Amino acid sequence: MKRDIALTRLDHMIDIVQQHAVDERQVATAIPFLSLLRSSHPTPVAKGVLKPSCCVILQGLKRVHLADDILDYGPGEYLVVTVDMPASGHIIRATANAPYLLLNIELDPQEIAAIVLEANIAIDSEQPVRGAFIGKTDETLQESLYQLVRLLQAPASEAAFLSVGLKREIIYRMLNGPYGRQLYQNVVLDQQDRGISKAIAWLKDHYDQPIKVEDLAQATNMSVSSLHHRFKAVTNIGPMQYQKQLRLQQARALLLNGDVDATTAAYKVGYESPSQFSREYRRLFGAPPMQDIKKLRIAP
Repeated sequence: MKRDIALTRLDHMIDIVQQHAVDERQVATAIPFLSLLRSSHPTPVAKGVLKPSCCVILQGLKRVHLADDILDYGPGEYLVVTVDMPASGHIIRATANAPYLLLNIELDPQEIAAIVLEANIAIDSEQPVRGAFIGKTDETLQESLYQLVRLLQAPASEAAFLSVGLKREIIYRMLNGPYGRQLYQNVVLDQQDRGISKAIAWLKDHYDQPIKVEDLAQATNMSVSSLHHRFKAVTNIGPMQYQKQLRLQQARALLLNGDVDATTAAYKVGYESPSQFSREYRRLFGAPPMQDIKKLRIAP
């Protein structure tokens, strides 16, 4: 009986979301932290940086690559990201009759930390955990998500106001569910100045500068070995690989804007050798810079 109720909630959410996500793109809503995504067909692999969020699939199937890890998730499942994560992914199941439908809920680590404290949630903060994981919604979490989706049919001011409490409820449900530790662990470690968010923020601020891992360790009050261990445990790659991907993603954005050529983009993001930039760009994105940008501009 419980399974039937959960399926009914999922079906209702699909009906509502299809009324609001009618275009093949990400759609903002009157709820400030919620956006919707629809696709009527599978998509090619796209690379980018995942931001802290909870992405709930209502219909369809998606595959996400995090370094060597491959994560598949489908209806009633969600991907949670707690730190900025370089990743690639693609929709692997979607049709015109049953389009891929996604709820994207932006997460704020400070908000998660506050709820952990206010709700007096028992924590174990020994070791960092992976910064992205797949979970499955249960009946209580689906009910909270359903109430959030229903607000899409309410006046915009009402939806914006009432959604704040529902977001806290959704986070609380996840924290108290079977995947709670994976959600709060890195947040708690960061609160104790033992996490890697400071290292990620430092790399984002200095991505275009030559750095040594010793400098990063000193800036984040960690030993080099501790920094490597914690960083890879959370992001699945090392700090220098992370910086390289940030550089290449930023260069791609500059090229897409059309303001610079490949050589200028290379220098702007910190490369001293345009040929090295071109090699590493091709290795990450599968094509030389200008060829990749041309494909992106003509793609749907």
